[in-house]
Amino acid sequence: MKMAVEEINNGSALLPGLRLGYDLFDTCSEPVVAMKPSLVFLAKAGSRSIAAYCDYTKYQPRVLAVIGPHSSEVALVTGKFFSFFLMPQVSYGASIDRLSNRETFPSFFRTVPSDRVQAVAMVELLQEFHWNWVAAVGSDDEYGRQGLSLFSSLATARGICIAHEGLVPLPHANSLRLGSVQGLLQQVNQSSVQVVVVFSSAHSAHMLFSYSIHCKLSPKVWVASEAWLISDLVMKLPGMDQVGTVLGFLHQGAPMPDFPSYVQTRLALAADPAFCASLDAEQAGLEDHVVGPRCPQCDHITLENVSAALLHHRTFAAYAAVYGVAQALHNALLCNASGCPQREPVQPWQLLENMYNLSFHTRGLTLRFDSSGNIGVNYDLKLWVWKDLTPSLHTVGTFDGRLQLQHSQMSWHTQGNEEPVSQCSRQCREGQVRRVKGFHSCCYDCVDCKAGSYQRNPDEPLCIQCDQDQWSPDRSTQCFPRRHRFLAWGEPAVLVLLVVLGLALGLVLVALGLFVWHWDSPLVRASGGPRACFGLVCLGLVCFSVLLFPGRPSPTICLAQQLLLHLPLTGCLSTLFLQAAEIFVRSELPPGWADWLQSLLWGPWAWLAVLLAMLVETALCTWYLVAFPPEMVTDWQMLPTEALVHCRVRSWVSFGLVHAVNATLAFLCFLGTFLVQSRPGRYNGARSLTFAMLAYFVTWVSFVPLFANVHVVFQPAVQMGATLLCALGILATFHLPKCYLLLWRPDLNTPEFFLSGGLGDTRGLGGSGGGEETQGKNK
Repeated sequence: MKMAVEEINNGSALLPGLRLGYDLFDTCSEPVVAMKPSLVFLAKAGSRSIAAYCDYTKYQPRVLAVIGPHSSEVALVTGKFFSFFLMPQVSYGASIDRLSNRETFPSFFRTVPSDRVQAVAMVELLQEFHWNWVAAVGSDDEYGRQGLSLFSSLATARGICIAHEGLVPLPHANSLRLGSVQGLLQQVNQSSVQVVVVFSSAHSAHMLFSYSIHCKLSPKVWVASEAWLISDLVMKLPGMDQVGTVLGFLHQGAPMPDFPSYVQTRLALAADPAFCASLDAEQAGLEDHVVGPRCPQCDHITLENVSAALLHHRTFAAYAAVYGVAQALHNALLCNASGCPQREPVQPWQLLENMYNLSFHTRGLTLRFDSSGNIGVNYDLKLWVWKDLTPSLHTVGTFDGRLQLQHSQMSWHTQGNEEPVSQCSRQCREGQVRRVKGFHSCCYDCVDCKAGSYQRNPDEPLCIQCDQDQWSPDRSTQCFPRRHRFLAWGEPAVLVLLVVLGLALGLVLVALGLFVWHWDSPLVRASGGPRACFGLVCLGLVCFSVLLFPGRPSPTICLAQQLLLHLPLTGCLSTLFLQAAEIFVRSELPPGWADWLQSLLWGPWAWLAVLLAMLVETALCTWYLVAFPPEMVTDWQMLPTEALVHCRVRSWVSFGLVHAVNATLAFLCFLGTFLVQSRPGRYNGARSLTFAMLAYFVTWVSFVPLFANVHVVFQPAVQMGATLLCALGILATFHLPKCYLLLWRPDLNTPEFFLSGGLGDTRGLGGSGGGEETQGKNK
């Protein structure tokens, strides 16, 4: 401070033509001691007393501004005191964040950063090395308590867990509180914590490490606050080289290489009795009156005694504080390069106005007080490197709002120079989230994200469910879009069914062509003639209906599937029912009844029966489609990676009723032909109808459990297969045997074999023997 004042007085850049004066006192780091000179500073100019006024706007105190104190504990007291009188106060060491409160401390400024900046830098350092399981210790004073509280809140907000937290008592504390330090150190030693943050004053840090060395605490990484990082009291403690790695942040400052020589000069003057006598003559008894007699040992201080305190980052802060006040005074007095104009004396509150947001230059740096009175100075990250008994400080990084590390310069006091790990639980892998155990969020189990969920970012506590149109595998970090799935035309099952469809349609066309070609033959007439051809056409339409099942469903297709299947099938079964009724009437009823009923079954009334059956089926299908229409749905849950698009049956009861007409016709047909007795020497039409109905029932009875139990994806293929098998069964058992006779046994296509006993007589083919007998007779 004295050096800065003398430079300003001897220069012309600031306050030309004016000289700064000062009173210099030692606070002894005690608020009570600091209050004595503080009262002197506020005394009226030219006296040692403070006058009581209602209005102090014109009050001229002994000094205009105060530089210091260094201690946060003392600054909290003096800061409030000077703020009452709006007297600017610039500290060069009080870093506690509470002093940034402008409502409580409107006149407080400082040339060191707030502890908040240091705490943020510490948190960044811990995150850079992934240390999220740490212990935090503070000294039991305002500096330590406030710093520890600030660090804990910032660390917790960034996901860093404080495993152990405690306060180190001041040196004069009682033995009970000293014992708590040992207990804290034992807890740290027994846990997996490898990093300890120490926000402490130098004296409390000295006590902490004394116990640590005494208790033989295993080496740790110690993250130091600025207050003890460069303290000789701690650095020269015996055994400190065994405590582990020490890292800490130190605010930057401009180098002051000429300061040691200035100190040496001043110490030489202080050792001169004549110089001391001249000082006493200028200010006789002031020091004794305020702070007591001078200590005798202070007259024998050498440069070596104070060399550790000459580091530029400490001295520069005090040096810059003087230049800040001088610049504000220069501005308040409206000074320029030629001098300062004559004007009324400046009051402290006028000087304070010029301190807000003040920019000033010193030692090549431009500094500025922000709205909270803090100065924007960056930090260096320092590492203790042991060579001799005292460590040297190596810069291994910087912090200017963002941490920049020089990893190649890092060295660890560990076996093999391995980087320490301080985590309660291992890092989870990708696709895993944390399930917290106990009270600390850093102690957890890693849980895999299940299929259908994903881990959005590493800090997410829960797996995020994918949207319904997305999917994800187990342990995924993203979701993927679902592909729509339906029974595609190119699938192997569909290709096989299309081949079967081609076979069935080919057989239908062959049978229909043969029936039309042999339109007037006894076989065709016995099979129903036009009704048989109509039944074949309906059977072909049944086969064609399976083409509605492959491909992407649509609402129209879903409505048409059942309608275009069941109506043609009803038409086919109604013709077979009439055929079975003719056989039953001719075989089982008396001749009078049989002839009358047979004429009805063979004439136009037969077509009316077919029409009636189809109308009933149409009515059921219409009711089904209106009351419970099948709907096209997209099921996002059925398949793990795809969205199933299919036609959903809304009512299985109504779906069964649609089958009821066809099942009833098939049952009556089967019942009528099953009871008919075969007659030798005649074509056995009843047998072919019985087998045709058996094929129908076997197909659709098997279809029900298969359709109900097969995966929804394959249900359309099952329905296609059942439809084709039903059609092929009827073809193979009823129509194809007739085609065989038309092609390879034309000799049996005679009225005697098919129509014996009257028009439409279809009684009895007894077997191969019957056939031979008939052939013999014909010959």
